[in-house]
Parts: sequence; structure tokens; C-alpha cells
Amino acid sequence: MTAGETPRVGRADMHIHSIASDGTASAAEILDYVENHTDLDVIAIADHERIEAALECRRLARERGSRVDVVVAEEVTTRSGHLLGVFLEARLKRGERLETTVAEIHEQGGLAIVPHPFSAFTKGMRKHAIMRVHLSNDPLVYWDALEGYNPSTAGRYGRAATIRLAEQLGLAVVGNSDGHTLDTIGDGRTHFPGSTAEDYRRAIRDLTTTGTCTNWGFSREILIYTRQVRKQARDVSRWGRRTVLRHDVPRDLGVPSDQLTLHEEQEAEYQAAKARRRGTEERSA
Repeated sequence: MTAGETPRVGRADMHIHSIASDGTASAAEILDYVENHTDLDVIAIADHERIEAALECRRLARERGSRVDVVVAEEVTTRSGHLLGVFLEARLKRGERLETTVAEIHEQGGLAIVPHPFSAFTKGMRKHAIMRVHLSNDPLVYWDALEGYNPSTAGRYGRAATIRLAEQLGLAVVGNSDGHTLDTIGDGRTHFPGSTAEDYRRAIRDLTTTGTCTNWGFSREILIYTRQVRKQARDVSRWGRRTVLRHDVPRDLGVPSDQLTLHEEQEAEYQAAKARRRGTEERSA
């Protein structure tokens, strides 16, 4: 950047859902929409308990030389509520203690972010759980950011309290759409110096992020939920055909079957390497 030039401000939405969980679009459709209908620089698909679509979106972006940086993320359910892991290499395990999952995210080199804290409508994390991690002495158990800007009712409910808490704890605040339909992607976003995923990561560390969002009105949320219900009905139909009628109808994750097989192999390799590493550490202790 030359003297007097205005610094580049990047835009990220790191909390997007696909049809692999409770969203309504595939990984390919999400990437196409972001490229052609938004000004976002960095995105992450963060499905509930899954990363297949996130991996597929990253693969497609790299394959086509996309202008959009794609990061693998997951919204995982812990015993204390929902947790957003960003910059992941492998799937996180559902139902673990909060501290265990936060440590796992950092072991993978990722960021641990609290999505829609205090929400009464989803499994938003409560203050006592957030403080428990913040006060931990474990070097792997700490927060990277709080999601203060989320356009949904769940996000609006605790927005002011989240922003105040982030200031008190000295944590970065981010914005995300929590988008479940294409037209909601980018409605919540993080602004950061730069334009790449690594610039985003650096901004989290340096506390130079800001967030914004466009609140959804009641009628828009009803429309979003209606689309989700239709999608879930299709999932239930496929489940019934698969389990009751014994038809060969796999769950539609929006990912080619060859890529799903590759994901399973990579996951197995990661878990095996992790087990070997921990075994070595235990023998050395």
C-alpha cells in the first residue's frame, strides 16, 4: 500500500449453513451466489455437526481460482451450547464438554468463536460458560471472538450484552449471517483490514474487526423457516425411503459421492494420526 492510500477493508461471513445440515442450498450454489451476488471476500460454511459441504466449497473455490477465500468451519453442539469452530481440518465431536471442544479447535489451528450468545431461541451459550473458558488456565482453552452481530431473532436477543462482554474480556467482535438461504448470506458480516482468510485471522488476534448486520423482520424469518421446513421434509422423505423401504437413497449433502468417500478417508487418517500423537505424548509424560 502506498502512502496516502486507503487501507483495504475485507468482508467475511463465517457462519453459513448448507443442505448438509439445516440450510437450503448446496456448497456449489453457495459459492456461486457469493461470487456473483455479494461483495464478500471470505466465507465459511458452518453446518451443524458436519464439515462435508465446507470441504466441498473450499475444493470448488480452489479448483476454479475463485476470488472468494473459503474456510472450513462447523457449528458444533457442546454440553454448554453451540460453538463455532473456524479454520478446521477435521470434524468436531458433538456433545463434548465445552473446554474439550475449544481445546480441539485450537489443536487443529482453528479459532473458537461463540455464536449468538445468550439466545433464548437456540442453544446459545450462557455467560457462566463463556466465563468458565475465559478464566481457564489451560493454554488451549480460550476464546478468539464473540459473534455480536447476527441478523436473526436469536442473534438480536443478546447483541448488546455480547458486545459489552467482548469489551470487558478484551475479545474481538465479529458479524455473521447465520444464513440458511442464499438471499440471507452476507446479511451479517465482519469487516477487517485486508481481504484474505489469513487477514481475517490476524484481525481477530489484533482486535481490529468490526461487525454489522441487517436485521431480519418477522415476515422474512417466517419465509426463511418455511424454506427450511420444505427442505427438512425432503430429508425426512429420503430417510423414510432409505430406512423403511430399504431403497438406496442416501442423505443429500450436496456433495459428490466421490468427494464424500475422500472426506471419510481423510477423516480416518486424521483421527489415526491424532491417536498416535496422543499415545506418544502419554508415553513421554
